[in-house]
Amino acid sequence: MKFKAFVSLIITAALIYAFNRSWNIKGTPIPPMGKFMDPFHGFWKNAENKITPVLAIKGLSGEVSIAYDSTLIPHIYAASEDDLFFAQGYITANHRLWQMELQTHAAAGRVSEILGPATLDFDRGQRRLGMVYGAQNSLNEMEKDPVLKKVIEQYAKGINAYIESLNYERLPLEYKLLDYWPEPWTTLKSGLLLKYMAKTLNIAEKDFEMTNALKFFGKDVIELLYPDNEHVGDPIVDNTNGWNFKPVTLASTPTVPQDIVQIKPLIKHIPDIGSNNWAVSGSKTSTGSPILCNDPHLELNLPSIWYVIHLSAPGINTMGASLPGSPSVISGFNDSIAWGVTNAQRDLVDWYKIQFKDKSKKEYLSDDQWKATRKVIEKIVVKGTDPFYDTVVYTHHGPVTYDETFHGESEKNHYAFRWVAHDPSKELLAFYLLNKGKNHNDYQKALDYYSSPAQNFVFASVSGDIGMRIQGKYPVRRQNEGRFVLDGTKTSNEWQAFIPNEQNVMYKNPVRGFVSSANQYPVDDTYPYYVMSNHFEAYRNRRINQRLGEMKNISPQDMMSLQADNYNLKAAESLPMWLAMLDSTKLNTEEKSVYDKLKSWNFVNTADSEGASYYEMWLRAIYPMIWDEIDSAKVSLPEPTTYQTLKLMKEKPDLNFFDIVSTPEKETASDVARKSFSKSVLDMAKWKQDKKLEPAWADFKDSYIQHLARLAPFSYHVRHGGNNGIINAHGRRNGPSWRMVVSLEKNGLKAWGVFPGGQSGNPGSPFYNNMINVWSADRYFNLHFNTAPEQMQKFTMSVQTLKSAQ
Repeated sequence: MKFKAFVSLIITAALIYAFNRSWNIKGTPIPPMGKFMDPFHGFWKNAENKITPVLAIKGLSGEVSIAYDSTLIPHIYAASEDDLFFAQGYITANHRLWQMELQTHAAAGRVSEILGPATLDFDRGQRRLGMVYGAQNSLNEMEKDPVLKKVIEQYAKGINAYIESLNYERLPLEYKLLDYWPEPWTTLKSGLLLKYMAKTLNIAEKDFEMTNALKFFGKDVIELLYPDNEHVGDPIVDNTNGWNFKPVTLASTPTVPQDIVQIKPLIKHIPDIGSNNWAVSGSKTSTGSPILCNDPHLELNLPSIWYVIHLSAPGINTMGASLPGSPSVISGFNDSIAWGVTNAQRDLVDWYKIQFKDKSKKEYLSDDQWKATRKVIEKIVVKGTDPFYDTVVYTHHGPVTYDETFHGESEKNHYAFRWVAHDPSKELLAFYLLNKGKNHNDYQKALDYYSSPAQNFVFASVSGDIGMRIQGKYPVRRQNEGRFVLDGTKTSNEWQAFIPNEQNVMYKNPVRGFVSSANQYPVDDTYPYYVMSNHFEAYRNRRINQRLGEMKNISPQDMMSLQADNYNLKAAESLPMWLAMLDSTKLNTEEKSVYDKLKSWNFVNTADSEGASYYEMWLRAIYPMIWDEIDSAKVSLPEPTTYQTLKLMKEKPDLNFFDIVSTPEKETASDVARKSFSKSVLDMAKWKQDKKLEPAWADFKDSYIQHLARLAPFSYHVRHGGNNGIINAHGRRNGPSWRMVVSLEKNGLKAWGVFPGGQSGNPGSPFYNNMINVWSADRYFNLHFNTAPEQMQKFTMSVQTLKSAQ
């Protein structure tokens, strides 16, 4: 009996130990299951989402009233801006704290602290890109403005007040799952969040791949395959009246290193990231007032990237989509104006090949002088193992991202990263002033403070004005500058000037009655500055402008329908050409069936369309068959855009690149079309067999909204139409992350919005995903925008009062 009692005691002790410590099983962190499963304090408590009517909080100077509407959007009413931004920080953290901290950890290269060794390479990359360096530079600049300094400090204080109120029971679920605790929020984290967005939107480039292509193919082929302007048509601004300014000019020509670049680039362009925005003047609307629309296309995650909020205090009354972790509203409206953003796509990054004096890397060559480097020892904390130490060398260009220890492949490869987002800036002041703006002049003054990521800012006002400004901090570039890696030993290759703000592309109240942007080439050929990017849109912009040009007597509901437009202009321009290259009399039974379906398809990517699926499968087959020379190369080379590929098929069908290198025949564009069609039919037959489904577009596309920690139970498959290159730009993982329509009527502004998620970041909350079905059905919620709490009563679900605890 004594032995059994002893064994029982040992087992009990072992279970207590096991259930109260974290484990790592094959690289997967397991939380302490005793705490996690505790029915009184563990994950079960995260199903609750009760709003406490009155909270006493240290840090407030007065009382703040919050009305939550039926979608959990907080309408915050404060007596001062200090309390308003404190409350914004507190309430946002209440619903999105884990997301805020994870994203800023990702920006800073600190994910390994949470997830362990699997993310070490990612963290090293973030450190070597200088994310904290850029965020600190911007924070230093922001803190020079006393008003902005107070805004970001109050926001941080509100977040910290919420963090200090937490116990294990109320801790967000992901902290319990991953077994860690939130740290205090700092103003630097808000700067990091902006750099994280800048990296997402404006850092993708192909300098290394283009440098290799120049060596492989020569200049003539470069211009054929990768033109810096594809002349698609319908730029954002088509200025037939010329430009009333004298441009900044540079004399020297940039030089490029002469060797192949043997590296594995960290940064890859995400083709589905973009956005739409437009505004129509009152001359085209049913109300006689302007209507403004915005839908940013980003990676769709849960919790959502956006948090909708209404902020009201003396001098400010604004509503719209905010970024959790950053004060103010990013895409939204106030009593007088509305604004929205799309990505400007301009190239704001350069890479410089660095020549060190010796292996110590203490000095590097700049013209005929050796300059001293600055070394930063980066300590990366890794959960479950020892810290990793990485030495990052800084030059006057920026950090040396690639070297022999990191993606460089060779001791000869040292590349420094020059990025406009490293420079001091104060974008948050631009949004703060937009939130308070009254007219077009205020909008212009606000944007003078905006640097990065470069954006197309659409504008409309209750007074009837509409406008567009392509705003960012743009280096003055010489022809072809920015397309290739630059020689870092020559100061003549450095950025020597920036385009003055007043010479950025902008226009107001055009005769055609609308402004629009969809990530396309920004301006016509008369603009005196060299503009380049590898990622300008070629289809959505033309479809938007076509529809807006045709539409009259436009209602807000018409604008909602346009945001959900599924017409596939890419297919409409390419599919008839491909079908004409086939001889239908030589097709087998299955091929003829697919041919007939494609021939009768109306080019609309609805959720149930089979034609859309067959077209997409053909596109997936034809593209790699054409560019097999690129895919089989032993170095990184860029692939031409889809638009340029289709243009070459039409205009140069005998081009050597259409020859398939793995066959003895010399193929033309028609041969590739035929062979890829046969392959696509076989591929689709296999897909149908594997999935046991007919190829309805939504099933074939299989759109997926993923939890930020990639937790499948908290992620969702969505059945929806659209695709990249379509106005309704919903691909598999990317799409309209926020849809907003604002009618700026003089007798009272009206607004609608929706996003694929919910206000709460708690997977146990009914407001975690309550907007997804509405969003996927292309419907909207009314955005109740009122100036006083009593006007919100009929729309209010709960009321909360925050009081000072002092």
